Amino acid sequence: MLNLEYLEKIKENTQVSHPEKLEKTDDIQVKIALRNCGVIDPRSIDEYIARGGYFALHKALSEMDRKEIIEIISNSMLRGRGGAGFPTGKKWQTAFDYDVDKKYIICNADEGDPGAYMDRSILENDPHSVLEAMAIAGYAIGSDEGFIYVRAEYPKAVESLKYAIKDAEEKGFLGKNIMDSGFNFTIELRLGSGAFVCGESTALMESIEGKRGMPRVKIHRTAFRGLWQKPTVINNVETLANVGQIIINGADWYRSIGTEKSPGTKVFSLVGDVKNSGLIEVPMGTTLREIIYDLGGGIEGDKELKAVQTGGPSGGCIPAKYLDSSVDYETLKELNSIMGSGGMVVMDENTCMVDIARFFLDFTCDESCGKCVPCREGTKRILEILERIVAGKGKMEDIDRLEELSELVTEASLCGLGKSAAFPVISTLKYYKDEYIDHIENKHCPAGTCKALLSYKIEDNCIGCGTCKRNCPVGCISGKVKEKHTIDQEKCIKCGTCYNVCPIKPKAVVKGWAYDRYYNKNWWKINKNSKR
Repeated sequence: MLNLEYLEKIKENTQVSHPEKLEKTDDIQVKIALRNCGVIDPRSIDEYIARGGYFALHKALSEMDRKEIIEIISNSMLRGRGGAGFPTGKKWQTAFDYDVDKKYIICNADEGDPGAYMDRSILENDPHSVLEAMAIAGYAIGSDEGFIYVRAEYPKAVESLKYAIKDAEEKGFLGKNIMDSGFNFTIELRLGSGAFVCGESTALMESIEGKRGMPRVKIHRTAFRGLWQKPTVINNVETLANVGQIIINGADWYRSIGTEKSPGTKVFSLVGDVKNSGLIEVPMGTTLREIIYDLGGGIEGDKELKAVQTGGPSGGCIPAKYLDSSVDYETLKELNSIMGSGGMVVMDENTCMVDIARFFLDFTCDESCGKCVPCREGTKRILEILERIVAGKGKMEDIDRLEELSELVTEASLCGLGKSAAFPVISTLKYYKDEYIDHIENKHCPAGTCKALLSYKIEDNCIGCGTCKRNCPVGCISGKVKEKHTIDQEKCIKCGTCYNVCPIKPKAVVKGWAYDRYYNKNWWKINKNSKR
């Protein structure tokens, strides 16, 4: 019999695989969702139990009624960690209120943001935390069936889930009459094919139903009419990974972490121009400075921080002057960004913000499902303008066009992904409009990364060593040994190899700008001392 004594016995007699990692702590991180990652063997259900696993499910089934479970989740103020930050308890309550014959629980594991791997890590290293939470949610709202929608591109996560589901069924934590409670709950995997739009809840449900993954017109909330028009609760992986701990420790414990309006912790994928990249879990309200410099070790190469992008391709770019801002739903919204699923890209002083906006628009434009005109056509037009600007062909009226189109796409798109597609443009225009103007009026990229606006010249201190000539991939450098070399600007592809390999100090090869080359004979003298 799967009773409390059974769980206690396993907990007492089972050793986790990596107990030494439990001793590694710092003053900033608080691990709830990541508590077992790297600590337990994900294929050992006993190790999960040894860390308190399935005790929450036992408590929910044996000591609490359905209303009590929903109440504790509501009182904890747990908000959806998939991006929107919608109150989890409210979502569960809505589904509970509808008295119908069938309801569903869905775990959204379609993690598609560039550089984000929070959900994947949890699924690979602690799959039972998700299974247990789904069973609790199913019991709470009156559902007997759940789906995990996971990317097929995550083969390790898929394999981990398959093994965990099989093990949980054999042990009696899933299936019929769970823990002799009379409650039945099954979980089925559904694999996505890499469509970014399927991270949107209605598109995800369309895909599960066997249709093309495209968003629905949201006449009703999914908690009322979701999968096959039945009440459906959709939570992402990280949200579910918090549920078991809240049931065990209580709502007050959870609210004691984080901020008043944004309690708990958040997992971030810290990537980009930072010394120590990787997954971190910090209380809501932790400042960007603490995350980047205390946990991340600062900027790679000890360069200056320029911006931080949060929220994935739909997020905004936050300037370095807001480094002491706290990371929570309310503050990020004020800074024209979003929490998103937890991607955090750090950018140093050599980052071109116009090109960053172009990069993310290229991604969202490519991933648009094409169902609605504002997103399908609007993102294309925005991308065309950005590409024109970074190529040195922009016009001042392009800035007004970008602002108008961004507002239109945000207001008129069908789904949340379309509504947030222009956020990188909106935020960079707000904080870095001077860079847009510099690209357009001066044909100058302040960061020195837009190749179309860049040129190289060899100065008089060239000793004719031939290093640049030998390494040039297109053979555009000429000159005799011990004589000054020259660059054929028409053949030059602006790769920067000559600049990088030049052994002379100060370098004989200097950066300049295409506009200056044509309009100012002394362009290299003006730009050679610029900080690049």
